[in-house]
Amino acid sequence: MPRTKDKEPAPQPARPLIAVNADFIAPKGGTAHARLNAGYIDAIMTAGGLPLILPPLRKDNLADIDVLLDQTAGIILTGGADMDPRRNGQALTAAVNPMPARREDADRYLLAKIFERKMPVLGIGVGMQQLNVFAGGTLYLHLPVDNPKAMPHFDQTGAPHRHMVLIEPNTRLDDIYGTQELRVNSAHHQAINQIGKRMRVAAKSPDGVIEAIESTDPNWFCVGVQWHPEAETASALDVQIFECFIQAAVRAAEGVLVAA
Repeated sequence: MPRTKDKEPAPQPARPLIAVNADFIAPKGGTAHARLNAGYIDAIMTAGGLPLILPPLRKDNLADIDVLLDQTAGIILTGGADMDPRRNGQALTAAVNPMPARREDADRYLLAKIFERKMPVLGIGVGMQQLNVFAGGTLYLHLPVDNPKAMPHFDQTGAPHRHMVLIEPNTRLDDIYGTQELRVNSAHHQAINQIGKRMRVAAKSPDGVIEAIESTDPNWFCVGVQWHPEAETASALDVQIFECFIQAAVRAAEGVLVAA
């Protein structure tokens, strides 16, 4: 009897590429560098994706990032320092710690592409605030000064701080977490004031501060959370937001291929 060849093992499905924007650090008297917290990398990998780090390119090179965006299924907008309020028609105060202009220029370019392409996006920390501002919303620049009803949302000593958030029913976030109450980490001093166009509130803290937003478009995974699901202090449930985001990104990418 002729010997049959052993079957080749079935190829494993490739991990979808998930873009994630790097921060830009420019210390006085030191060397400028790009930086990304490893928590984002690990969270993407654990959820089944492969991170593609987007460098904060110089302003005259930003269009070159399109080549990388063309290869990605979705994008995560990371946390960081504050947006420069002067770019949004507000005054710069001593309480605000603006991010370097190079990062903000790069992020604004990314936001324009995200909204133009309706790329699946998960905004975290300032990434959520950027989604809201790009959609025409506004921010409280410092809590509780701008919103006296706000409870503490960060610990001035730098120690981990946590509080409850109340998830709005019948939202995408409700589907993701499957609970109306969630205890999250918290390290922010700014917050959403007026919500942007075609955005809706997905979660609030008990004091009424907006903690999560999402697009009103049911076909677009556009979610922002004020807490940090990638951090070591995250809830065990937080892995689900990365899993659901990556699954939505894969479905959206497959839809583009079918349409083409």
